[in-house]
Amino acid sequence: MKKRAAHSSSASLARLRIKFGSRFLIAIFALLCFCSMFGLHQFTSRLQGTPKIAFMFLVRENLPLDFLWHSFFKNADAAKFSIYIHSKPGFVFDESTTVSEFFYNRQLSRSIQVGWGKPTMIEAERLLLEEALADSDNQRFVLLSDSCVPLHNFSYVYNYLISSPKSYVESFVDLSEPRYSIKMFPIITEEKWRKGSQWVALLRRHAELIVHDYTVFPVFKKFCKRRPPLDIAKAKLTNASLVQTEHNCIPDEHYVQTLFMLKALEDEIFRRTLTYSLWNHSTNRTDPTGWHPVTFDYENAEQQYIEKIKDIKNIVYESEHRTEQCYTNSMQTPCYLFARKFTPGAALRLLTDGVVGPYDPTILLKHRQK
Repeated sequence: MKKRAAHSSSASLARLRIKFGSRFLIAIFALLCFCSMFGLHQFTSRLQGTPKIAFMFLVRENLPLDFLWHSFFKNADAAKFSIYIHSKPGFVFDESTTVSEFFYNRQLSRSIQVGWGKPTMIEAERLLLEEALADSDNQRFVLLSDSCVPLHNFSYVYNYLISSPKSYVESFVDLSEPRYSIKMFPIITEEKWRKGSQWVALLRRHAELIVHDYTVFPVFKKFCKRRPPLDIAKAKLTNASLVQTEHNCIPDEHYVQTLFMLKALEDEIFRRTLTYSLWNHSTNRTDPTGWHPVTFDYENAEQQYIEKIKDIKNIVYESEHRTEQCYTNSMQTPCYLFARKFTPGAALRLLTDGVVGPYDPTILLKHRQK
């Protein structure tokens, strides 16, 4: 009986050791997994670095508002942004062509000659995105023109964009002009055809989608082209009709919007632009000036008007009977971060009014000397 009791006690002790030993091993394993995951996260964070905004300028030649953008970037953390410029082939940004060192040598090494209303416009956009995607820290991609101005300081713009879970792509149905062509079928169907501003702000995965699109872009390149404007003087001399018969299509006003619709991504975007434009609605379609936004100069860029733009909280799209409320993460926000088209005089007024924050007066001296 004593031997049996001793044997039973030894067996119990062994089971107890195994039980606690197993728990100890599980705890150690869990701790190692946690440390491994934490270490991997830390490594990944170090590898990715601070998320950056890629500011992509699509310009004709130089940047006439460089002095304003200089102050915008001067008041920023250099680790939070990168700059890319698509200009005409061969144009170099250096001390002889820009007053701001932020733009030195920021031109693309590969650029093309761009024509307004031509497929080359979206081809240039794709080149900018491709270059910006090479930096893995770039997480937001903003397309800007040479007449664009910031309406807020860098900190506000950065927090607005980085905190947003979606891209900003203005997209709506427009029945005022039949720009869709049946020749685009079946790759592009008419019910998926959309219009909007070319000035977009994209998440990284959406920028990658555009760069890697080898299906929709070739269709636009072939069938979406601006028709030449009417020669009114010639028509009057010959008593010819002023009715346009050629098909008209502006690629940059439809490409991204239609591509995203075809990819069923409308739930992943805010269907509005972050760039304010005041369109000239007083002209008729035969007047080429009606195809462009109103230009702001020094006189009409007063602080009171700029504040009205910054205070806009919704956008009305009459063709869809839709009012787009401007929200980010369930919080109502101003609709616009940028505006166009601004002359150097208008940009100067924004600078001296402190729209982008403190500025160095010497930058104005450089601007006047340029």
